[in-house]
Amino acid sequence: MLNLSDITVRLGGRTILDGATASLPPRGRIGLIGRNGAGKTTLVKVIAGQLDPDTGAAEMPRGRRLGYIAQEAPGGDATPFETVLAADTERATLLAESETSHDPDRLGEIHERLNAIDAHAAPSRAARILVGLGFDEEAQHRPLESFSGGWRMRVALASLLFSQPDLLLLDEPSNHLDLEAVLWLEEFLQSYPATILIVSHERDFLNNVVDHILHLERGKLWLYPGGYDAFERQRAERQSQLASARAKQQAEREKLQDYIARNSARASTAKQAQSRAKALARMQPIAELLDDPSLTFGFPNPEELRPPLITLDMASVGYGETPILQRLNLRLDPDDRIALLGRNGNGKTTLARLLAAQLAPMDGEMSASGRMKVGYFTQYQVEELDRDDTPLDHMTRLMKGVSQSAVRGQLGRFGFSGEKATTKVGKLSGGERARLALALITRDAPHLLILDEPTNHLDVDAREALVQALNEYTGAVVIVSHDRHMLEMTADRLVLVDSGTARDFDGSIEDYIKFVLAKEPQGEGKSEAKANRKDARRAAAEARERGNAMRKAAKAAEAELASLNEQRSAVDRAMFDPSSADASLTKLTMTDLMKRRAALDARIGEAEAAWMEASEAVEAMTAG
Repeated sequence: MLNLSDITVRLGGRTILDGATASLPPRGRIGLIGRNGAGKTTLVKVIAGQLDPDTGAAEMPRGRRLGYIAQEAPGGDATPFETVLAADTERATLLAESETSHDPDRLGEIHERLNAIDAHAAPSRAARILVGLGFDEEAQHRPLESFSGGWRMRVALASLLFSQPDLLLLDEPSNHLDLEAVLWLEEFLQSYPATILIVSHERDFLNNVVDHILHLERGKLWLYPGGYDAFERQRAERQSQLASARAKQQAEREKLQDYIARNSARASTAKQAQSRAKALARMQPIAELLDDPSLTFGFPNPEELRPPLITLDMASVGYGETPILQRLNLRLDPDDRIALLGRNGNGKTTLARLLAAQLAPMDGEMSASGRMKVGYFTQYQVEELDRDDTPLDHMTRLMKGVSQSAVRGQLGRFGFSGEKATTKVGKLSGGERARLALALITRDAPHLLILDEPTNHLDVDAREALVQALNEYTGAVVIVSHDRHMLEMTADRLVLVDSGTARDFDGSIEDYIKFVLAKEPQGEGKSEAKANRKDARRAAAEARERGNAMRKAAKAAEAELASLNEQRSAVDRAMFDPSSADASLTKLTMTDLMKRRAALDARIGEAEAAWMEASEAVEAMTAG
């Protein structure tokens, strides 16, 4: 269906795609993934014909239609319903011609074709798509200019889905959607009758929709069968093989270097040494798996406060004189992990702003701890960062009177060390800007973190790092997100914002999904299952503590293993290349060195077993 052949793209002197090659299966549902900045959007633009590659091509059979959302949201006086219907250009053209044509034969052809494409069912199909994406009957017939940019991008998505192209290109389609709309989109795409290529960073969405993963890394493409979880397993195996191959190659390099050093000066072995030197020069290094600072999140833990942090008693909140939410009764304790659920427009952000003291209650009472500090993250903060300033400039302004080392220390928690701290924001990726915003709001160790869609600019690995950081953070968390995996891993308590109020939802994320899909409405049985929420929150907190202990044990075992390997390398240098060895080791006899190496081998075996056990425990906990 789609062949990507040797595609190379260079932008601004940097190679983004480097001979990227893949053949995508017909009618496949492919998830395109990769780290932030890897070139996913660049590849999609090449496929869509919006960017010419330096070399190579993206080829698909003649006559096949490709659909891709434009960067700009639709606007004007047209309604969402009219805009979606107009996306079927063939239907629109035939209907217009039927109004003006007087040729009976041509009119017969037109109506025959309209019947063939099921044109009469188009209005109901358009309405179903719009309803699925959150537009009720009234909203479908309002002018586009009355909607925000995010809602107009939903109209663009609806138009694309309605047009049913043979190759559907979707670049992070869930960014403007709430969880309810994401669930609908999943079901729609599961039954889509043609090929789909989706850029997404949501593991649940990928697991539920795609049957192949196309991984873009270092400018190259690798195609894996299955969903995201299957890809992770296959990638882990590949990385393990790569690490093993690299270790073997490094051992071979050291042997060659040792031979060359010992035999180059001797006439009888000089030619053999030269031959090995040529072999060493020809040896292509196997790429090392590098640590990525974009995976760094470190929330400073707050000082302890007595509960409750916030209490709402029959509170109302809104804008001007119009309340959006009423009859709010909510208590938030220092160990709470709350996910706010509900459709966009129901008031989740309004409630978050009330908890952050950005809005005052219009009625009722709200009490909050006087010593409480709040860190509030929104996408607007990411967009409003000064592009001409550096992370260091931003943090220095906010941390007045604090030492430069403390300022850099806070930046370092989020991966902004060295040159990254002095790079202009305009040159940072979307994920890096999101990390900077998180660094800024947590500079004074807040007791409460309120995160409104924190993952929109983060890739899958960065999201996983954020989940881990939130679970290690000891303060309270209120989160709004359509990423189910993040909610499942971080939230102990669900609050549904709906029908002009907010109330606890008795159940899990899976229960909520069933509730949304009307497969299993919320019932009294759920209340019994979670009658004692305090015990449930305590159990979740204890689980987080166990998880933290497991991760620390894995890190300690890994550090121990690295230290022992380094000691063994030092012994090897003393045995085979004394000129580069530590002076304390060169004093030992060869027998003593061999004994020390044997002891280190035994300890390394034990350390490897401990590291494997700790890593498997962490992996099992994460999978659970």
